[in-house]
Amino acid sequence: MIRFKKLDHVAIMIPVGKKDEARTFYGGTLQLKEIPGNHPRGAIWYEIADIQLHLVEEEGDAKISGRHPAFEVTGLEAAKAYLQSKGIEIAYSSKITGRERLFFRDPFNNRIELLEFE
Repeated sequence: MIRFKKLDHVAIMIPVGKKDEARTFYGGTLQLKEIPGNHPRGAIWYEIADIQLHLVEEEGDAKISGRHPAFEVTGLEAAKAYLQSKGIEIAYSSKITGRERLFFRDPFNNRIELLEFE
């Protein structure tokens, strides 16, 4: 069983080399507050309502995208065991201080992240 708490963030992809344009739009036009830091994959993070929006550079011809929603859960290890018991492959990514996380793909190749704050 997975005990979902809330949507934590949504990651969307931007073309490589377009960070300045992304900042102009999301930080300038939409007036979102940027979250400073050295984020995984050089991502730009913004606060948007009570979640975060992560912008990540990705080549336009990527066969499997890194786009994903991330859900905060209670009991990440139990969620991992549950997913594995259903034959779902678990993947990991870079470490982020203060949280544990894992990734998996649905039957349609959509990436999904589960995370738990330490």
